[in-house]
Amino acid sequence: MPDYESERNNLVDNLRRRGYISSPAVDHAMRHVPREEFLPEDLKEDAYVDSPLPIGEGQTISAPHMVAIMAEQLDLKEGMTVLEIGAGSGYHAAVCAEIVGPEGHIYTIERIADLATFAEANLKRTGYGKNVTVIFADGTRGLPEHAPYDRIFVAAGAPDIPSPLTEQLADGGKLLVPVGGRYYQDLIRVEKRGEKLVKENLGGCVFVPLIGEHGYQ
Repeated sequence: MPDYESERNNLVDNLRRRGYISSPAVDHAMRHVPREEFLPEDLKEDAYVDSPLPIGEGQTISAPHMVAIMAEQLDLKEGMTVLEIGAGSGYHAAVCAEIVGPEGHIYTIERIADLATFAEANLKRTGYGKNVTVIFADGTRGLPEHAPYDRIFVAAGAPDIPSPLTEQLADGGKLLVPVGGRYYQDLIRVEKRGEKLVKENLGGCVFVPLIGEHGYQ
């Protein structure tokens, strides 16, 4: 039986040395959330390899360094309301839930029914079911009924920034979205300041395509 806790701490130590993790909140979350619990049974032993892994339906769980980068760049705080597009297996939502705490809430949208079910089961089993809500829907439309959101992030590559997401972002809120082609993107951070959207390119990344009304068809 692998010593997952030791492997997890070694991975986080490595991510810190490489500069991917700098804040105590992200460090704590990455050490606390058991990535192995968000993987198919046959891949659990690879949980702490810093690599994306397949979770079925042609989708992947992001590499730990990318989850750390996005968590740092979102600048999450306790009590925030967060929207995630692309629940996958639920791991990224769990990391964010650990940071925003019991007073915060994560809404995560998944367009593939079996993955939404998988994510929900994983989150409940690991104790994050109370402050993470999984929704089966087209994430490119956002989730207007719970808007505005303090933070929004997209775990798939979009051809452009989906307009419903900027509309549902709170004033002063931040949005992270990979923008580019189907196979390679740039991670774009958007900060909403009144009517103005301030955009910053955080560098190259690789995500599966964002499928939906405001993504790829």
